[in-house]
Amino acid sequence: MKKAFWNLSIVCSVLVLPFLSATSAFADIQEEKQEETEALTSLDENSVLDFNKIESGTAQAPTEETAQNPSDTSTIDETPVTSVSQFSDVAPTDWAFQALQSLVERYGCIAGYPNRTYRGNRALTRYEFAAGLNSCLEQATKLIASSTSNLVTKQDLDTIQRLNQEFQPELAQLRGRIDNLEQKVAEVKASQFSATTKLTGEVQFVVGGVFAGNNVITKQPAPRTITFADRVRLVLSSSFSGKDQLRLTLSGGNITTLGGVPNPRGNFSNPLSSSNPTGGIFGTFDGRTADNASPAFGANQLALGGIRYRFPLSDNTQFNVFAQSDGALEIGLSGPTNPFFEGSAANGISRFSRRNMVYNYGDTGPGIAILHKFNKQFELGVSYSAPNGDNPTPNNGLFTGRYVAFGQLTYFSPSRDFRFALSYANTYSPPGTLGQGGTNFGPAAGSNLANSTISTNLQNAANGIVDKGTVGNLYGIGAFYKLSPKFAVNGFVGYSSHRFLEHGDADVWNWGVGLSFPDLGKEGSLGGLFVGMAPKLTSLSRNVDLGAGRGQADKDTSLHVEGWYQYQLTDSIAITPGFIWITAPNSDESNPDAVIGWLRTTFRF
Repeated sequence: MKKAFWNLSIVCSVLVLPFLSATSAFADIQEEKQEETEALTSLDENSVLDFNKIESGTAQAPTEETAQNPSDTSTIDETPVTSVSQFSDVAPTDWAFQALQSLVERYGCIAGYPNRTYRGNRALTRYEFAAGLNSCLEQATKLIASSTSNLVTKQDLDTIQRLNQEFQPELAQLRGRIDNLEQKVAEVKASQFSATTKLTGEVQFVVGGVFAGNNVITKQPAPRTITFADRVRLVLSSSFSGKDQLRLTLSGGNITTLGGVPNPRGNFSNPLSSSNPTGGIFGTFDGRTADNASPAFGANQLALGGIRYRFPLSDNTQFNVFAQSDGALEIGLSGPTNPFFEGSAANGISRFSRRNMVYNYGDTGPGIAILHKFNKQFELGVSYSAPNGDNPTPNNGLFTGRYVAFGQLTYFSPSRDFRFALSYANTYSPPGTLGQGGTNFGPAAGSNLANSTISTNLQNAANGIVDKGTVGNLYGIGAFYKLSPKFAVNGFVGYSSHRFLEHGDADVWNWGVGLSFPDLGKEGSLGGLFVGMAPKLTSLSRNVDLGAGRGQADKDTSLHVEGWYQYQLTDSIAITPGFIWITAPNSDESNPDAVIGWLRTTFRF
């Protein structure tokens, strides 16, 4: 009789508890399995900043809502409360107050949410009810083992026996689903790349060529040769705390730039510097395609192109330190104000359509970058990078050589459909120092003069004209407005003041306008049209010679017109046909228009 009484007294805790703690029990089970599964996922590399789990290795990219409301979570607090008064949303006037008080203070089986709420009006599924019932049966077993007495009436026992029988099928199904989930998690763990590292990749196949245009240096027609080239990019992302990220980027390819490479024939008879961008098929940066192979490495040579560690300084501040990267890249480049053209292995075909020139004066190297969110509308990014910071020779190094100090203030409307950014960069390049991109100074887009420094040829040297280094102060404005879910417009204007030390000054301008058509023809596809003026040297001090003669700036205005359609064949494969049309290449109307055709297929994995 005594043993039956003990069983009866313990089982009473299940009488009301399933109705009140089922949600908690079910959430605990689901959360435990979800954590095991999500621990295998890493971050979306393109996500710049999540102020609660910055590129967390244990969670997928958060939604904007969860990022802005970190306290609003459905996770259940695992520590049971000891008094009903600990729930901020439970009042003595609530109709179930006495029942809840009994379960909390008499049986100790209730758990609430981390913010000390109970949410008693939340809807309950039969599966959740079954999970709560199972949880309370386990609690009953614990109470029996502890020899607790005088807790239950016979009516309680009769009721719980009926409930146990009624929900027996749901309990069995729930156990089966948990067993299946455990098996799947075990399979994923056994076959995963790494317990802490995620591998993502991009592969490009590009068929393209020149359909019209001349080399602006030789004035001869550019070769009308169709090529088939490739580019590969592999990213290894690791997290050690769940809030940090170590990222390694391996890349290689053989997509040859059509212009804007150093001219190996700079000499006395050719007054163009050997370090100025007059080589290549076109002999100018105008019409340069994006995602070209780096001139610092051989064709299809896989090289380590990025090493960066990122971690949060606070809930609102993200810190990046990199041994090989670009500071503007680490705080988002033009992504916030040009999201449909900016992107690796996708979107805009040319380098110019992807971003304002203010972002392009740097090159790969070491540095730091900080992104701080003031509130939901404003964020500030600052960075310092030294493209030749790993070089110990004179005129190089982290603080004594080439550098770019960059800052950007960005505004987001509450709906994020409108965005506006103000950018500034200060940069310095000593004479004769080339980065991995093959340039010494300039935006790596537009005319040759806009990318040139004092010519270091024999003729200038004989006249005592020697490059002393170049300083740039760059100013940019960018805006984006999404007028509807299927149409958006963006634009930018950039101004750069070049100072050729001990010689004189120059002014460079560029602007661009883009139209984007999300989900054009198919969900996930994207169309784009772009027109702009690539960087153009508009004025130059009378005593400065950049290769075209003293005081000679660009004579004419060149327009860059680009169109493309990115068809999303599957979630992982996109096909993008497009074209680039350049009027008056190299800002010289004596040069015939240039036309480039491009067909890009992108694979992501």
